[in-house]
Amino acid sequence: METIHIFHTNDIHSHLEHWPRIQQFLIEKRELLQKTGEEVFLFDIGDFLDRWHPFTDATMGKGNVALLNECQYTAVTIGNNEGINLPFNDLNHLYDEAKFDVLLANLYTNEAEYPSWAHPYKIYHTIQGTKIGVLGLTAPFTHLYELLGWQMTDPMEELKKWVPYMKENADVLILLSHLGLHDDEKIAAQFPEIDVILGAHTHHFLEHGEMIKNVLLGAAGKHGNFVGHVTLQLNEKKELVQKDAILYEFNKLPAVADEQKKIDFFLEKGKDMLSEKITSISVPLQSDPFHETNFSILLCEALREWCQADCAVVNAGLLLGSLSGEVTEYDLLSVCPHPINPCVIEVTGIELTSILEQTQDEALHHKHIKGLGFRGKVLGMFVYDQIDFLDDGISINGSKLELERTYKLALPDMFTFGHFFKDILPKKEKTYFLPEFLRDLLKWKLEK
Repeated sequence: METIHIFHTNDIHSHLEHWPRIQQFLIEKRELLQKTGEEVFLFDIGDFLDRWHPFTDATMGKGNVALLNECQYTAVTIGNNEGINLPFNDLNHLYDEAKFDVLLANLYTNEAEYPSWAHPYKIYHTIQGTKIGVLGLTAPFTHLYELLGWQMTDPMEELKKWVPYMKENADVLILLSHLGLHDDEKIAAQFPEIDVILGAHTHHFLEHGEMIKNVLLGAAGKHGNFVGHVTLQLNEKKELVQKDAILYEFNKLPAVADEQKKIDFFLEKGKDMLSEKITSISVPLQSDPFHETNFSILLCEALREWCQADCAVVNAGLLLGSLSGEVTEYDLLSVCPHPINPCVIEVTGIELTSILEQTQDEALHHKHIKGLGFRGKVLGMFVYDQIDFLDDGISINGSKLELERTYKLALPDMFTFGHFFKDILPKKEKTYFLPEFLRDLLKWKLEK
């Protein structure tokens, strides 16, 4: 019998307060198992980096790649935080120093070629000669990737192309899937030739895996709360006779010597690299999620001006703190850490009226938000630019709103992903501004 161990992480999102302990655990496990002659592979399934953390933002993710190198990862695939939250050149050079493979079958350059730093799959050979075929896929945010200069293909089409070939040339087939649990279950049903799907993106965790048509699904949640471990056993004919999945809970992993010191290092290193002064302000910019302030007004004004729109709306909960005196890159990251881009939609006066009426709902202001790029807690009240609520109606840019007229409305892209204003926004054409985040607009406005 041959035993193969696969450790996997996903959706760490730069929660580096968990990293020293995870790193120690993985290194010690690898050394222990390799001493017994058993094979060990280590995979990350994407969103290892997240630019809310100063260390990640300052290094544009290369600091995170160095951490993966230190831990001797075998291969990774990318998530949307690597893919669409980095400008083209930063993603294109993210893995320049990587000592692991990047497996990604559905991302191409505009020349219809795989980028130089990625391969659709790789076949690894164990000491006993077993061939392990590993394929990577990421969530196809096709339009956003195109705006950044990449081309995406349908993950299912890539599977149809590669799975038969890999099945012929490998004894075991593993998919690194940053697609989400629903897609993983769908793939398991349609491609029973795959032996293991290691999942990510939807932050799901499967304590003992999930079996669909003899395909084992594994996933380790988010933020490093768990580390996944899949064990495969093969007979002398290279046939899989047993596969199991377990999760190790972060809180139960052995503590690390000087753990807090190591965690603080990441933060302080990032702060130091982002210490460049942007400007000095004489009047403090105040934030308050439930009141209109000079800071939220400034953000909304910057959004409208950047997008050259007729009017704009933002939620005050985007600003997580106030600014005063000397303002640095780190200060802007601290108060606006979200990987959220500007967006413009064209709406009629009737549709704009409906949207603005919905923004007045106080229950919405107190809504706690997770995901969609939002890194705060509560949505907050809405703040407007070139929009006034009068006794006799709504004014846009000083003129009474016309119901049949078309207006360009600027807003944070988080409102366009199907969770807000569902009666209007899903069917509207959206113009996204990439790679700028909202904090880039604040920097631009403050420098002006």
